[in-house]
Amino acid sequence: YCQVSHGANLFQSVELISTLPNMIYGIKAFFALIAIVMVSAIVKFPMEKIDNRQFVAAIRARAAKGIKNEFKVKQDGSIVINDYENSQYYGQIALGTPNQKFNVIFDTGSSDLWVASSNCDSSCGRHAKYNSAKSSTYTANGTSFDITYGSGPVSGYQSVDNLNFGGFVVKDQEFAEVTNAIGLGAAYKLGKFDGILGMAFGVLSVNHVTTPFDNLVAQGLIDNAQFAFYLSNSAEDKGELVLGGTDPAHYSGAITWVPLLAATYWEITLSGLTIDGVSYTSGTKAIVDSGTSILTAPSDVVASIAKQLGGKEIIAGEYMVPCNYDTFPDFTFLIDGNNYVLSARDYLLPDGELCLLGMIGMDIPEPTGPLWILGDIFMRKYYTVFDSANKRVGFALATHPN
Repeated sequence: YCQVSHGANLFQSVELISTLPNMIYGIKAFFALIAIVMVSAIVKFPMEKIDNRQFVAAIRARAAKGIKNEFKVKQDGSIVINDYENSQYYGQIALGTPNQKFNVIFDTGSSDLWVASSNCDSSCGRHAKYNSAKSSTYTANGTSFDITYGSGPVSGYQSVDNLNFGGFVVKDQEFAEVTNAIGLGAAYKLGKFDGILGMAFGVLSVNHVTTPFDNLVAQGLIDNAQFAFYLSNSAEDKGELVLGGTDPAHYSGAITWVPLLAATYWEITLSGLTIDGVSYTSGTKAIVDSGTSILTAPSDVVASIAKQLGGKEIIAGEYMVPCNYDTFPDFTFLIDGNNYVLSARDYLLPDGELCLLGMIGMDIPEPTGPLWILGDIFMRKYYTVFDSANKRVGFALATHPN
């Protein structure tokens, strides 16, 4: 999720199906439902997954309308991540006493926690809503919360309450109650998530609040300031978010570490992308973003890639191709001296006989951009570890069931 503005022109993260920074319109969404368990300071959330059909249908409908900017509890303590249509990964948290449960996107492209408020207008639809009057641990705050996504504004106010996150209770977590979510458009109305839990660095927070993950560490609930994502590739296979470490059952080989460029987004250097011998960049910035379902790159780059693949543009920056997987070349990303390869089955999103190219054009101006986003398409292939203490991201080949 790449946010756009919150008063200080900071580019955060928003959803690519209907949210994004100034011109980062997009398609993000994609979540993690949480089962949970705790064991010696490691927590695992099982995550639910959803496939491509609704996602692609929404994009095609959006194109037809000419709308441009819409877009298990384990014994060791993990969070189950549910996948919706291969495009949304969501998980469950709880706020208040007694617990009020919410499905949220665990988003490494933003830093705020927000859920729909009981005071939200019709833009929050039938989503679960936080009611402060029903919580004995609620503390009023009232500071305005305003974010502008590429598709429009989202607003509300700050509150404080206990957060149940992966089976741990984070005391006095500041979060936002959203009272108007019109800026999220169809992605929120149709999505299965009630809010977003940001997992980027706190400097990106709208009101500079301490993030839930940082509070987990600060309150001594986990020992290791790492979290890791395993994103499933089918609804039958649960994904997983691990807090405080990794789950070797979901990856093979050693984890390869990549240093961050800055402790803001999870931003790294992308040294190159090669497709069938054609090079598309010799060095650029990229963020690793669990809240964006696909890949993004500057519009001119995506247009050239789509032309090489024979893609047909359905709306500015978005392309369809025949689903002839065996005829399409690999995408080879060069990151810190190592190659990371995506096959056509990784980067094409099927919709009948046609497939959506899982990369869209998004132009982010300087100084933040130009910027690429390595979203869930990349993270499904590569188990991804986020290490805030050592300011690095790690990758290993994910192991999926046959």
